[in-house]
Amino acid sequence: MKNILNDLFELSARKIAQLKKEYKRFLFEDITKSGSKFIGIYGSRGVGKTTLMLQLAKSLEYEEDEILYISCDHPILSDISLFSLVEEFYKYGGKAIFIDEIHEAKNFEQELKSVYDFIDIRVYFSGSSAIKITNPSFARRYAMYHLPILSLREYLELLLDIKLPSYSLEKIFSNHTSIASEIIEILKEQKVLKHFNSYLKHGAYPFYFSNKESFSQMLLDTVNAILYKDLVPIYNLSGEKVVLLKKLLVSICLSEPMELSIEKLAKKISTSKVTLYKYIEYLHRAELLTHIMYEGKRFKSMQKPDKLYLANSNLFNILCLEPKIGSIRESFFISSVLGANLSAYYVNRGDFLINEKFTVEIGGKNKGFTQIKDIPNSFIIADNIEFGFKNKIPLWLFGFLY
Repeated sequence: MKNILNDLFELSARKIAQLKKEYKRFLFEDITKSGSKFIGIYGSRGVGKTTLMLQLAKSLEYEEDEILYISCDHPILSDISLFSLVEEFYKYGGKAIFIDEIHEAKNFEQELKSVYDFIDIRVYFSGSSAIKITNPSFARRYAMYHLPILSLREYLELLLDIKLPSYSLEKIFSNHTSIASEIIEILKEQKVLKHFNSYLKHGAYPFYFSNKESFSQMLLDTVNAILYKDLVPIYNLSGEKVVLLKKLLVSICLSEPMELSIEKLAKKISTSKVTLYKYIEYLHRAELLTHIMYEGKRFKSMQKPDKLYLANSNLFNILCLEPKIGSIRESFFISSVLGANLSAYYVNRGDFLINEKFTVEIGGKNKGFTQIKDIPNSFIIADNIEFGFKNKIPLWLFGFLY
């Protein structure tokens, strides 16, 4: 074990030293303020969990040999007990260990629980698959943080090397005109709508900035990694079933959110309704798909279907050639709202009920108020406008929720 630990120290030091990105996601500050000794970071592949882990490692005021970064998908760890490794590290003065891709470790739930119960050490861990590490029986012991896709605000900060504020949902609804003015003033000659349209195509993942020309292929590779490396082993899926998952994603990409009933969708991908519901749940938990529940289903049993979206607007460009603009708009809005840990339901009048208070209808710049007339706290969220007026708010502004 000592020889393996020496090898891991060398790999760890090299990995931390290679870190060049200075930009820190919004979770960095939240985590550094946390008093918890066991912190979990989860999210989809490609959103920047490894970079965040390395930045956290670099920020600790410990000696170099008191910090260890490991990635559980490395071959050197294939037959190693996580508990034994952490115990050995602790014996040699270890104070903080960063465990990346923890879901790749054997029996990681029990191994981490044993570390929690018996070793006095700081542990940071991450997982690309939200499927296992967010199970309540596992997660309740630890401080868990979800790292979503880049927001429009973060994308602009990276792209333009500037600092931009974020705003609460309530502030955007109550003060959107002055907020839009403040942001546009900071952007100066940069056109917010131009950058917003670019964001919808390629702004959700940090790896865009490392290789812009290959972004589409890299995103497609990320989707395939989620399907084959996360979902296949966890749910014991065959290659044939993965093909059906891909068909489901493409069908949703090509359709309006409420255009396909569960019956039609099941027929389209040649499976039963029961199996389809399972596939929707798999893809939702893997953060490739979002399903929004009907508001009335919270209170009583109803047969209303859920609205289905691709998890973010970038996915449309790699999964179908002619996506619906309405679906892209709603996908952006929902991913922004959920990324800020807010609630969303769909409703009979309007598109969504947000945080159980605000009813919104999403559309183009000429969208009218007919569908939400006389509903308290109702708003039009309009694309292709820089500034709103009264209860009409620019869609892009919701990219500043986090």
